[in-house]
Amino acid sequence: MQHINNYISEHKDRFINELMNLLRIPSISADPAYADDVHACAKVVESHLLKAGANNVEICPTPGYPIVYGEKIIDPSLPTVLVYGHYDVQPADPLELWESGPFEPVIKKTDIHPDGAIFARGACDDKGQMYMHVKAFELMMETNSLACNVKFMIEGEEEVGSDNLGDFVKANKKRLKCDAILISDTGIIANDTPSITTGLKGLSYVEVEVTGPNRDLHSGLYGGAVANPINILCEMIASLKEENNHISIPGFYDNVVELSTQEREDMARAPFSLDEYKKALDLSDIHGEEGFTTMERTGIRPTLDVNGIWGGYTGEGAKTVIASKAFAKISMRLVPNQTDEEITKLFENYFKSIAPKSVTVEVRPHHGGEPYVAPTDSPAYLAASAAMESTYGKKPVPVRSGGSIPIVALFEQELGVKSILMGFGLDSDAIHSPNEHYGIFNYLKGIETIPHFYTNFKAEFKG
Repeated sequence: MQHINNYISEHKDRFINELMNLLRIPSISADPAYADDVHACAKVVESHLLKAGANNVEICPTPGYPIVYGEKIIDPSLPTVLVYGHYDVQPADPLELWESGPFEPVIKKTDIHPDGAIFARGACDDKGQMYMHVKAFELMMETNSLACNVKFMIEGEEEVGSDNLGDFVKANKKRLKCDAILISDTGIIANDTPSITTGLKGLSYVEVEVTGPNRDLHSGLYGGAVANPINILCEMIASLKEENNHISIPGFYDNVVELSTQEREDMARAPFSLDEYKKALDLSDIHGEEGFTTMERTGIRPTLDVNGIWGGYTGEGAKTVIASKAFAKISMRLVPNQTDEEITKLFENYFKSIAPKSVTVEVRPHHGGEPYVAPTDSPAYLAASAAMESTYGKKPVPVRSGGSIPIVALFEQELGVKSILMGFGLDSDAIHSPNEHYGIFNYLKGIETIPHFYTNFKAEFKG
């Protein structure tokens, strides 16, 4: 498909500039202070879909942030691909760790990205990857090579749990009817080792509050006589794992699917250097559940991590108090056969049971999602594999990710269709962290690869 490379070569600079303009919009869904920016970003996505050639483009309101929908039905007898992505981004904090402004995108060369990478919040997760699909669609429209019908559903609440997308999907099943769902919100092993994500972890995310005295107390007058909620919270969190890093919540592992020796050997064939992994993270050693490799810990084993903890005085100087309250945010990543509802309840029961009588405990569930596994013999997977092989020159490796995209399991439940997770980011792209970036190579390679997927899917699809 020489026309693909010719079109990309001709419009490369415009593709990059358009993405950088999109990245300048601070569409932070978690912070109400940026509500106008999130809405403005939806309008920009709408305009780009229209310019690319989509029909019935609409900003669909929800009780939260809107969903941008668009479609191009070229022939009802052809298979239909539903593209999902999101235009909202994570908060940029801590701002002092950014080498350039999080919403002032710049291109810099790195060892991993010698062709340059765009540094900005949302560059990889998910504006850059979502926008690849818009530009690939434009390419196919302009070169008259669109092989399948296509529908776009781009949301603005993925980073806060997609609370309203489920209701939208349930209310629009006919409108969203499709034969495959294509998502680029994952990554590849390396720029010379393509991969396709075949599994995602589920998620149970909670906030805990431990309360002691009815007010902050002088730590000299009351220390040693009154329960310190911060001390107790730390002790309770420490008791959530045993010495071997096995999670101690009763029943937590009851439904975990154990992979066979052969399946674990297949996973081990994926390229991975433990030395490079430690070097990239500046670690002297790794840490995790005994009896499993690093790739297994992130891909097939459930986890529990504290994502934030606070209480008492944290300002400049000293203030010697016993805090009235202490808080923590805790996430549990789940594997097939675990459900977020069940695990959240197990956590709540156990966490309250280990609290001493000197404090009270509240557990507040935030959001969750179910695990997901995709087959590697479906027409859509085969189409994605062949597409990547065409552009990378080698067959992609199927991998399981430690990340979660909660809506993917709901898509299958409500629409009866599997999702193909064909992402182009790298683990080193610092998503959710300061200095997030996305390689120019990866961005353009995505635009190059996506049209091959449509052509291959049309050939593979049996109806």
